[in-house]
Amino acid sequence: MHTLVIYDITDDNIRNRVSQICKAFGLSRVQKSAFLGILSSGERKELISMLKRTLSDSDGNIQIYVICRPDMALRVELGKPYKEEEGGDVLVV
Repeated sequence: MHTLVIYDITDDNIRNRVSQICKAFGLSRVQKSAFLGILSSGERKELISMLKRTLSDSDGNIQIYVICRPDMALRVELGKPYKEEEGGDVLVV
């Protein structure tokens, strides 16, 4: 199933670690704070466990959505597709 991970984390170190974890699971960045990809149930459980440990008691927020194929087929993308820049773990504000 498709897995969407979105997050709002102000701590640079934690945010960069979350990004690295998502990439390690093969998820692709679709927005600055959003990753999408296909994971098995077991992989998703492992991802959730790692992200939970990484977030710990910080003030951040991570949301993980499971999206079925029919719902993904209804996806609409407007504007230019997100393209990660060199050094993509750095958030430019």
